[in-house]
Amino acid sequence: MWLLMINPTSGGGKGRVIGERVTRFLNASEMEYSDISGTSFESATSNLRSALDGTNVTGVIIVGGDGLVHLAIQELAGTEIPMLVIPGGTGNDFARALGLPLDAPEQILAGCLNRHPRKIDLGKVNNKYFAAILSTGFDSLVNERANRMRFIRGQIKYTISILLELPFFKPRTYRFSVDSLEFTTKAMLIAIANSPSYGGGMLVAPDARFDDGSFDVVILGPVSKLEFLKVFPKVFTGRHITHPAVKVMRGRAIKVEADAVAYADGERIGELPITAEVASGALRTWAM
Repeated sequence: MWLLMINPTSGGGKGRVIGERVTRFLNASEMEYSDISGTSFESATSNLRSALDGTNVTGVIIVGGDGLVHLAIQELAGTEIPMLVIPGGTGNDFARALGLPLDAPEQILAGCLNRHPRKIDLGKVNNKYFAAILSTGFDSLVNERANRMRFIRGQIKYTISILLELPFFKPRTYRFSVDSLEFTTKAMLIAIANSPSYGGGMLVAPDARFDDGSFDVVILGPVSKLEFLKVFPKVFTGRHITHPAVKVMRGRAIKVEADAVAYADGERIGELPITAEVASGALRTWAM
């Protein structure tokens, strides 16, 4: 039996609309499935755990954004149960990295369910899995501010948060361990990337891949605020990595220490220090 999880509030209600299309497809295809969607993060987690314990599960179909991906992989990582992502959120960076179309659930279902899933890497930080990017620095502070905005929704709240946070932001000192290499540096932003993008298509680590057994570690050193505003738009094309203040490294085990906070897949991980490791082949999923 397939399990179906829908987040109807993701993408400002897009998840509900896409979820209805997925349900119609499954019914028309006479596929056996159980809808285990919850009404909250906690209930969705509980429903998934219970279903995985008590059912002969073929796979899990999730309809939502990167937050729902983050929830699901905590339970599916390291198992043989595959996960099919139907993007229905705001950013959908996990789906982008898999090459899935962002508004074609029927195409994804028809194209993937008749094929075998593939294994991809996940990251693991402080005993939590992440699918795309673990970050700390300026972008995490922007996330902190955006999450406090209760009456503004969508990407606009992140743009507003950037403009409000930047005037007060100062680079911080970070202590690193990248595999066997240890060093200390000041930085404005650090991304430990299992895949290329976050924030709805920002290619912070354009060469990162799900299946290469390593993270791409992108470090933006101190620059003036004016220079930051010049460099930042280039992240949407990946051209920022040629800037002299940007350093890119690769490694399987990363430790970062500083007085800062970290986010992964848009979810708050917590205060540093953090230790991240590649979980090779930890998730079975479909790509197009």
